[in-house]
Amino acid sequence: MTHQEITAQIQKINNETNKGNFDEAERLANEILETIRDSKTDKVSVPLPDTDGAEAAPTSSIDGDIAGNDSGSNAMHQASTNLALAQIAGRRGNFEQSLSYALAALDIAEKYNLTDIKHKAWNNCGLVHSMLGSYDKALEYYSIALAAKIELGDKKSSGGTMVNIGLVYNYLGSYDKALEYYSKAITQFDEIGEKNFKANALGNIGGVYNSLGSYDKALEYFKNALTLHNELDEKSEVARVMGNSGNAYFARGSYSEALEYYGKALATHNELGEKYAVARVMANCGAVYAALGSYDMALEYYGKALSIHIELKEKYNIAIVTGKIGALYADTTMEIFDAEKAEEFLLKAKAMGEEIGDKQNVFGVHKSLAKLYENINRESDAYRNFKKYHDIEKEVISENATKQALLIDNRRKVEESERDRQVKLARFQEQEKILHNILPSQIADRMIDGEKTIADSHENVSVFFSDIVGFTKLSQRVSAEELVGMLNGIFSQFDQLARKHGLEKIKTIGDAYMAVCGAPIHVDNHAERTALFALDVAELMNDYQTNTGDNVMIRIGLHSGSVVAGIIGENKFAYDMWGDAVNTASRMESHGEAGKIHVSEEFKQALQEGLGLSPKSPKSPKSLHFQARGELDIKGKGKMKTYFLESTLYEQT
Repeated sequence: MTHQEITAQIQKINNETNKGNFDEAERLANEILETIRDSKTDKVSVPLPDTDGAEAAPTSSIDGDIAGNDSGSNAMHQASTNLALAQIAGRRGNFEQSLSYALAALDIAEKYNLTDIKHKAWNNCGLVHSMLGSYDKALEYYSIALAAKIELGDKKSSGGTMVNIGLVYNYLGSYDKALEYYSKAITQFDEIGEKNFKANALGNIGGVYNSLGSYDKALEYFKNALTLHNELDEKSEVARVMGNSGNAYFARGSYSEALEYYGKALATHNELGEKYAVARVMANCGAVYAALGSYDMALEYYGKALSIHIELKEKYNIAIVTGKIGALYADTTMEIFDAEKAEEFLLKAKAMGEEIGDKQNVFGVHKSLAKLYENINRESDAYRNFKKYHDIEKEVISENATKQALLIDNRRKVEESERDRQVKLARFQEQEKILHNILPSQIADRMIDGEKTIADSHENVSVFFSDIVGFTKLSQRVSAEELVGMLNGIFSQFDQLARKHGLEKIKTIGDAYMAVCGAPIHVDNHAERTALFALDVAELMNDYQTNTGDNVMIRIGLHSGSVVAGIIGENKFAYDMWGDAVNTASRMESHGEAGKIHVSEEFKQALQEGLGLSPKSPKSPKSLHFQARGELDIKGKGKMKTYFLESTLYEQT
């Protein structure tokens, strides 16, 4: 093949790849590599990885006098073809192989000083590391590419790399940083009139707002992206953004609109022969029909998506869709419940997920299997899968926490590519402030100091749970704005009281509020602080009314014991805790009464010991008193001796 023929064939590989014809793209790529191997001119001495998939990369220019000789041309074509193979392997979910190809391309580019290909290879390595979850390595490669393009004054390429960096932060749930990089990229694209890259960045911003639950804002950005893609007559990109718009409507619960946009996306992807995209959108349609209760339609679309993924040998997506089909058959509330089919599909999904190392999917499949076996009275299988689910879930939580910590560890390296030191410092302080806003200050400091995994045991803490009585009925009588405003007002006051008494807010779940005292910093009088906090909360809610005149009452539950606490979160940081003390405090709340503070015997003893009082003569500055409830049958605990905590002028001597 001549230089021009190889260049044309690489472009053809691009076209076949975009259509999802991965086997054909691989064949064309291997044909180029064979031509280079058989060439009678000087050979490129970099070894090639074994081929098992292919996708094309754009052709690249080369520097200096290399452009005029055969060895240089072979180097350029070999590197470009390796990038093609890297991309197709990544599309098929073979990320380790994709990285191998990308590194081979980078070796060639560095040896022959192929500047443009080096930049593409750095970005490709960054992308693959992102897919592998190695976000620190992804940012390392992206920062190298960014610094090189900034030095060359290439605003288009540097802006494109900024978008890639934004995607990493997006994966990690650091949405403020993602928006920062997307916005900087758009500013550069506007300066040079680059509409295509700008449209992609606008679509990514829409994705951030979709993740944040701001669906109207997301749709606004998707609309702006669509305007530019339509102006440029980029049908494939229009279809992709149509699909993302469908995702936003689906998440918002607007199922008919979701199906409308998915339908438009499918029509264009089919017209262009983009099989990979067709399969993705069909799977999304299946999810919508499942949510609508149209299980036959859901299975039909999942089945079509699965057939295409199998044709394209996309192991990752095959495992995902197979698991979704199994979960549908496993649901006993559905008419299509079929234990045999459910087990068949779920076991296939588990095996494939284990083969490709997708723990996130595998532990979800184990959970579905455990529930299935429980429903069909296969208790030993249910127990085995439930245990496996929890074991893998712990591994995933630990790995995700480590990845989050590695991101912070790598932050300074990323910021070295910033030109202005003062800007770098301001951004660092902004991140630090956000961390301190969402995490206990001690935990945030440990993460900033580079601690990889945060998981602590606390032997003596007190846990607080509260829940609004009749919240479901109340929520039906007020508008969404009034409901959110009410919860925000109540929980903001709870937050102030928690700070006053030295408790750490853990989370809110709907109308429930959870706090702890004694973690992450140990205090001896954790029970007393929690009791005083609970009494202040109860007093606050005594006469609380909504704007509609409805009385709002809460139940409160308290328990003392040991917990395990640490950082979790796939999309964003969260400090959470687990253990019997947490479960028991929750049971105290759910078995309590409106307007009262329900506590366990363990909490009563912890309070009295903390005050230095005997169990028979409790005293405190607020005259704490325990009203015995006798023994109650507590779900999951059996018989328990419990009390109502009160504040009275009464003192028992």
